[in-house]
Amino acid sequence: MQKNKSYIWISFIVLVFGIAVIPEIIKRVKEGTIVRGDGVDRTGNENKENSSLFKVGAAPQFLLTDQNNQKVNNATYKGKVFIVEFFFSTCQTICPIMNRNLVEVQAAFKANSNFGIASISINPANDTPEVLKKHSEYLKITAPNWHFLTGDRTYIFDLANKGFNLYAGLNPKIVGGFEHSGLFAIVDKKGNIRCRKDEFGNPIVYYDGIEKKGIEMIKQDVSLLLAE
Repeated sequence: MQKNKSYIWISFIVLVFGIAVIPEIIKRVKEGTIVRGDGVDRTGNENKENSSLFKVGAAPQFLLTDQNNQKVNNATYKGKVFIVEFFFSTCQTICPIMNRNLVEVQAAFKANSNFGIASISINPANDTPEVLKKHSEYLKITAPNWHFLTGDRTYIFDLANKGFNLYAGLNPKIVGGFEHSGLFAIVDKKGNIRCRKDEFGNPIVYYDGIEKKGIEMIKQDVSLLLAE
């Protein structure tokens, strides 16, 4: 008998709780605020950053000169999503492929003024603004936010190797005399290097600038960052 009374009381409490709480749950579902904690809307209404893309860290500060002999720095790309590559205009191996792939990426976002590219030469002794201007014309680049950049070689090598961690170096034993990474970095509107994660949940950090698979990944993730 006592046990039956306990069941009755438990049922009564559950009924009262349901009457009090369920209308509030329904209300929050309709408003899209069903999960909320620490003052942050977990649905993403208050945090507009795409959580699927990893934040590697802030891009290094830089100041270089472009193909139009204009000074370009991080502020030039403020509020823009941009891709960073290190290359040189006389390269006969991977650079033409990288540049051609970036032309494809640029074409995909040509209508978006918040997209840009920074192509930084690792052979500034040859790649003067005038040479880079001819190179951009050869590639038929008209996008105002695609800057081909040059400056002091030691400064650029430090920017590549210590700043972006995208390898660049001298190698007199190979054609062209320089070697460098075939990878691209993506920087978001706030100046942070961003990337996707691999199938194991690890950030890839940089994107393959040579293979088509990498280029498709870049286009997908640039789209996500432009939407933030």
